[in-house]
Parts: sequence; C-alpha cells; structure tokens
Amino acid sequence: MLVQFLFYAFSAVLIASALGVITLRNPVHSALCLVVSFFTSAALWLLIEAEFLAIVLVLVYVGAVMVLFLFVVMMLDINVEEVRKGFTRHAWLGWLTVCAIVFEIMGVVFARGLGIDATQAAKPLPADYSNTGAIGQVMYTQYVYPFELAAVLLLVAIVAAITLTMRKRKGLKVQDIGAQVATRAEDRLRVLKMKAEDRK
Repeated sequence: MLVQFLFYAFSAVLIASALGVITLRNPVHSALCLVVSFFTSAALWLLIEAEFLAIVLVLVYVGAVMVLFLFVVMMLDINVEEVRKGFTRHAWLGWLTVCAIVFEIMGVVFARGLGIDATQAAKPLPADYSNTGAIGQVMYTQYVYPFELAAVLLLVAIVAAITLTMRKRKGLKVQDIGAQVATRAEDRLRVLKMKAEDRK
C-alpha cells in the first residue's frame, strides 16, 4: 500500500515537473524543473529496487548533464524572443509526438496478451543479488562498443559547447595577456620637466 502511494505521489510530481520543462518561458526555470524530473525518476527507480540506475541518473544527469546545460544556456546568450517566435510553428509536431508517446504507454499497460502485466509488482530479488554487478557485466561485455560510442559523443558535445561559447561577440571585452606582459614603463608613464617658479 505504501509503495503504491509513493508511486502515485512521485508520478504526480514527475508529470508536473515535466510540464514545467516545456511550458515555462525562462530556460533556467525549465532546467530546474528538469532536475526535479530526474530526481523523481530516480525515486521511481528505487521503488523497483534498481538502486544503481537511480544513483547513476542523479549523478550523471543532475550532476553533469544539467550543469553543462545550464552553463550552455547562460553563456551562449541565446535570444529567447527569437526562439519563442518559432514555437507555435512546430507545435503540431510536438502534439503528434505527445500522442504517439501516450499511445505507446497505454499499449504497454493494456497489452496483457503479449505477456506484459503492468498491474503486478516486481518480483522480490534474493538478498545476495547485485543489480550493479549484473549491469556492469552486461555493459562491459555485450554492450561495450555502444558504451564507448556514447562516451565519445558526450565528449564531442562538450567540445562543441565550449567552442560555441568562445565565439566573438559584439561589445565583449577580453584580456590580451601578451600585450599586458609586454607593457613598458615608458609607454604608460610620461615624466614632465617643469621649471621651478618663485612665488614671492
């Protein structure tokens, strides 16, 4: 009973935060709602005894991806007004995607003929079972090449984000370290010789 209550409570928070991600106009507020979505998703993973996936979701997505996303949003200096102008133009594609996702979820819930029973809870695992070991064994044996490919893609994304932030912008003041080091005293200081005046 408690597990079902927690499931519905976390699901409600997850749906509300997900709606906040796509409806809030401020990109920083949307990013914070996405952090809440990740945390509640991790709580749902904990309910089905997938502790490793929950911790990875928090550490990787909240601790790394969201921080990178916030840095990109803040440093790219995106013109939000220009982005909002094209929002309604692609709204039909968003609604079509939402309908497809809802149809897939309802199909999984009600597809008992395929051997899927979403009403039954997960079977309890033995005390000595380690989902971390099981995931690691599959990841580094059967899926080692896709895992390395994902790491390379993330590295390319980070380099691309840094490259975009280093572009030249109007009114941007940057330091010229070479010019500062090469400065001489005679270039900055001018000594004037004046005759002494007698004011008696």
